[in-house]
Amino acid sequence: MLRYALRRIGQMLPTLALAVVAVFFLARAMPGDAVSAMLGERGTDEAVARLTAELGLDRSVPEQLWSYVTLLAQGNLGMSIGARVPVLQLVAERLPATLLLTLMAIILSLLLSLPLAFIAALRAGRWEDVAVRSGLQVGLSAPIFFLGLLLLTLFAAQWRIFPVGGYGDTPLEHIYHLFLPALTLALSFTAVATRSLRASLLGTLRAEHVAFARSKGLPESVVMRSHVLRPAAAATVSLVGLQIGGLLGGAVITESVFAIPGVGRLMVDSIFARDYPVVQGLTLVLAVLVSLTFLATDLTVAWLDPRATQRRRS
Repeated sequence: MLRYALRRIGQMLPTLALAVVAVFFLARAMPGDAVSAMLGERGTDEAVARLTAELGLDRSVPEQLWSYVTLLAQGNLGMSIGARVPVLQLVAERLPATLLLTLMAIILSLLLSLPLAFIAALRAGRWEDVAVRSGLQVGLSAPIFFLGLLLLTLFAAQWRIFPVGGYGDTPLEHIYHLFLPALTLALSFTAVATRSLRASLLGTLRAEHVAFARSKGLPESVVMRSHVLRPAAAATVSLVGLQIGGLLGGAVITESVFAIPGVGRLMVDSIFARDYPVVQGLTLVLAVLVSLTFLATDLTVAWLDPRATQRRRS
């Protein structure tokens, strides 16, 4: 397991290095001029030249890239052009809301998808399975933006069960304010998760070792617990890890709809403001989080189902 973990870490480092370079150039490919956007009507030629030199944007691209990499090596994500505060400070202020939103979405989606997947797999081909799969088609076709507006209209504007937006001040208020946004992400994720888990469960239920266990006369509860649930747990962990990136991407839309002060909303605001350092810092932090999630997912799956790791090696 240790050798496998070290190899996965070694594979992750070049990916992160490539992400650093890609983020640097993609941020500068955004249309518009950040300095002119900052100064607005006060943007005389002298003021633009002075601020451009102050921010180091007058240097060559290789020099800017080297400066960026050097700052990253020191744990410095740079300075926000608009807010004039360290990017790391902005990320630290906004990241907890996004992480809590993502965690709540994962929990809600698992509470929905696991029972539905088991019902559909155990009753494959019957009316329960058909009903679940029909519902999944609706969930797969509904955009996150539409789901968010629908839930916001029903539960916040019309029935007034949940707040329209915001984040609150206490941990309980955070959970209360984030429930509808998390449910929005969860409903979108549930359709994909249920379909994948149903296929995984069907494959496990039809496997030779499950048929052999049943032929020995083992009770169905023992067969399910010992031969079905563990591979199902590995498939669930793998699915959650693969969907983390999608959930973080969906958080950008959800945080905008529900006015949540997370990194998704900060990303949108920074793109419109052409705040390159913030866009670079946020993208890089999200890339690191997704890479670490993939690493943790692979290690957990290898522990739950060693056969999966052996198949990858072969």
